[in-house]
Amino acid sequence: MVGPLKNVAPLGGVTVLDFTQIELGPCATQVLGDFGADVIKIERPGAGDLSRVHMKHASGESAVFWSLNRNKRSVAIDVRAPLGREAIYRLAGKADVLVHNFRPGVMERLGFGYDDLRAINPRLIYAFGSGYGPTGPYRDKGGQDVLAQAMSGIASRRAEPDAPPEPCATPIADFTGGMLLVQAILLALLAREKTGEGQIVHVSLLDGMLAMQLQEASAWLNLRERLNWGTFPLSGTFATLDGHVVMVGAFKPNPLQDICRGLGIEDLSADPRYATHESQVAHRDDLQARWRQEFGKRTTKQVVEALESVDILCAPVNDIAAALSDPQVAHNDMVVEMHHPEVGRVKAIGIPQKLEATPGSLRLAPPLLGEHTREVLTELGFSRDEIDALLPKTERKA
Repeated sequence: MVGPLKNVAPLGGVTVLDFTQIELGPCATQVLGDFGADVIKIERPGAGDLSRVHMKHASGESAVFWSLNRNKRSVAIDVRAPLGREAIYRLAGKADVLVHNFRPGVMERLGFGYDDLRAINPRLIYAFGSGYGPTGPYRDKGGQDVLAQAMSGIASRRAEPDAPPEPCATPIADFTGGMLLVQAILLALLAREKTGEGQIVHVSLLDGMLAMQLQEASAWLNLRERLNWGTFPLSGTFATLDGHVVMVGAFKPNPLQDICRGLGIEDLSADPRYATHESQVAHRDDLQARWRQEFGKRTTKQVVEALESVDILCAPVNDIAAALSDPQVAHNDMVVEMHHPEVGRVKAIGIPQKLEATPGSLRLAPPLLGEHTREVLTELGFSRDEIDALLPKTERKA
C-alpha cells in the first residue's frame, strides 16, 4: 500500500476564483480547498457571504460560515469599482476555475460572464450552480434548497401514505448540488488536459434532486409504478423505551424469521399471512404494529443487540450530538479542530473523502471578512496606494 506523499496535494497549483455564498457553492469550493486548491473567496465589503449572519459565536463570527469556508482566502472588495473590477480581471487571468451560484444573468451584468472572462483566459473553467438551470421556463426564478426538494418530488416521499409532504430539514439539495459541482469541475479539469481549453460547467438544485431518485424515476417512467422503500413491511423507524431504531429487514432469504428469532418471539414467517413477500406487503399494517409493540418494550440498545445477533440491519436514530460523539465518527477523523484567529479552537466536520497517498488537509481556518485582501491584491501587482483606495478606511494600514 502506498503511504502518504507529504506535500503532494491533488489540486495543488489550482487557483479557484470563488464568488459563492450560502451552501451549494461554498460546499463545492471547500472540497477543492481541502485538496490543495488556492481558493480566493470574493466577498462584499462590510457584509460578506450571506451565511456570516447566522448562528453567531460570542466573537461575532458565524458557526454556519465556519462549516463551509475553511481552506479559503477572503478578499473583500467592491467589484463594481474600477479597481475592484480590474482585480477580478487579473484574478480571472491567472485562475483555473471560477465558481459562482448567482441567478443566471448576474455575473454577465457585472461584466464577469463567461464570454468576458474567456477573452482574458481561454483555459478558465467557468462553473456555476443555480436553482433550475441557466435556460428554460424557470431560468429567472429564485432557487433554494427546500424549493428544489418540493419541485423534484423529494418532499412528497413519505413512508406513511397519509403523512403530509415535508422537505428534509437538512439542506440535501444544496449539499448534493455542491458535490455534483465538484465532480463537474474535476471532470472539466481532466478534459482541459486533453483539449487545452476551459468550458462552462453547470449544475442545478432541481437536477440534483431528480438524480437522487434514479430508481423511483425509472419505476414510474417505465412501469407507472411508485417505488417507496419506506413502505416495506419489514423496515421502518420504531420507538423504543428510550429512543428510536431504524430496521431494514431485507437482503436475506427469510428476514422475517430472523427478526422473530432475534426478538425471541414466534416465527411469523410460518403464518400463511406472512409466508411470502407479497403477503407481507398485503399485511404490512399488522407487521408494523407488531414491531411497534415489541420494540416499545425494549431499550434502543436491547433492540439493536437483538437484531444484530441475527444479522438484521439496524441502527439507533441519533441526534447530531450523539452522532458527533459516536466512536466510529471519532475513528474516521470526522470531527477536527482548527485554530481561528479571533476565536481560538474551532471544531468542524472532517474530510470525508479519504485518499491514502494524497489526503486532504486543513491548512487555513475559515477566514475573517477581508482577511487576505491586501495579501492577494499585492500578489496581483497592485500598489499600496491602489490597495488603500479599494479598502474601506477602517481597514487601511500604514
